[in-house]
Amino acid sequence: MCDAYVYYFMRSSELVGRRILSKRRATLEAINGKGEAVMESQIVVDDTEIDGNGFLIGGASDGAQPTDQLWAQIRSLERRAKSRDTEALNLSETTDGARKYMLSLESRELRDQVQKLKKQRTDLLMEQLDDRAKKSIRVSRSPLEI
Repeated sequence: MCDAYVYYFMRSSELVGRRILSKRRATLEAINGKGEAVMESQIVVDDTEIDGNGFLIGGASDGAQPTDQLWAQIRSLERRAKSRDTEALNLSETTDGARKYMLSLESRELRDQVQKLKKQRTDLLMEQLDDRAKKSIRVSRSPLEI
C-alpha cells in the first residue's frame, strides 16, 4: 500500500510565451525540472494510478463534469481501500496486529467516503435527469397548449 500525492503544475511554454497549467497531475519528482507545482491542487491517489513517468493515469481534470470528477475520486478511494485490505491480509495478527488494525480502520474510513461520494453522484445525476425531463416537456409542448 502506498498513497501518492499528485499536483497540477505551471510550466513555461515557448509557443505561447507564458506559463500554462499542466493538463495532468504528477508527483513532485516528475514535476521537478518541468515547472512549479500548484500546491493547492494536491490530491491523494493510490500509487497504482501513477504511470512510470510519475503522471496520474485517467484522473478527471478540474474542467471535467462534476459527475466525472466524483467518479474519479470514487475510483481512487476504492483503490486505496483495496490496497490497505490487501496489505492487511498479508500481515500476521500476532506480530503485526496493531498495523493490521490501523489498515482496517483506514480501509473502512475510505469506503465510508466512497459511499458518501456515490450518494452525492447519484443525487447529482438525478438532478440532471430532472432538468432534462423539464426541458424536454417545455420543448415538446406546442404553442396551442400553452
